Amino acid sequence: MLLRLKLYLLVALMFAIIYSVLVIAASAMGIGGFAFYAVIASVLLLVQYIIGPKIVEKSMGVRYVNRDEYPELHSMVEDLSKKAGIPKPKIGVSKLQIPNAFAFGRWRSDGRVCVTEGIMRVLSREELRAVLGHEISHLKHRDVTVITMLSVVPMILWYMAWSFMWGGGFGRGRGNAAMLGLVAFLLYFITNLLVLYGSRIREYYADMGSVKLGNPPHALASALYKLVYGSARVDRESLKQMEGYKAFFVNDPSRALHEISELKQVDTDLSGTIDRDELLALKGKKVRLATSDRLMEMMSTHPNMVKRIKYLSELA
Repeated sequence: MLLRLKLYLLVALMFAIIYSVLVIAASAMGIGGFAFYAVIASVLLLVQYIIGPKIVEKSMGVRYVNRDEYPELHSMVEDLSKKAGIPKPKIGVSKLQIPNAFAFGRWRSDGRVCVTEGIMRVLSREELRAVLGHEISHLKHRDVTVITMLSVVPMILWYMAWSFMWGGGFGRGRGNAAMLGLVAFLLYFITNLLVLYGSRIREYYADMGSVKLGNPPHALASALYKLVYGSARVDRESLKQMEGYKAFFVNDPSRALHEISELKQVDTDLSGTIDRDELLALKGKKVRLATSDRLMEMMSTHPNMVKRIKYLSELA
């Protein structure tokens, strides 16, 4: 309930910011061309929303599979979606070797859940089911739509900042235009951080959703651990190609090498998995992060992995 409330408050804050900026700009400059850029941003968002799934499919090399090809995968997704109370999503397999999974779609009935070829080689059945529960929870919560809505705010602010600072302003008062441009640029940076914060909230929310669907917290924690190690083995060129799509994944593959050193404080026997006893041992303990790790998390689409596993321990 708290995570859902945070997302709702974040949406309200973001649109309050953009509404305030537009009202101030209209008052200071007169109704002018800056509104045109807000329309452009909205149109771009709509186009992205409509053709986004096709772009993801092509970029990720997704092939939709039937029950005959992957009976166990279909069985798990069908059971989890029934428990979640949503229509069974289309099931795809991505040719990517990065071990991971992702979900996307315009609405619940348009949902798609995909796994990479790499993930099916590294996870046990229980771990894979926990990851699929995480992805189905994204569809249940409609948080893909929420993040898409939030992303339009910094987009509008960027267009406004560029127009006011370099376009000479609109209406009267070039000095006012420059000042408004600086304010819009500052708010662009702040709202970008808020979008990243919203992305991290939705990951925690989906983790909780997977547990609510009957998956043991230690299964998801162990799956996350294995995905980190699996991503660290992937060549850097493959990781770079996926940089623009990492927000879709269960974890951020580009941070894998750094996260391995952090996870040593969780997996005390270095077994490469996290069992129930290890997860319970984290319950009640404080997670201490270096300042650099906190800053890195602020700029990331995903929560710090140690904090995330600590959160799962609280659900155990």
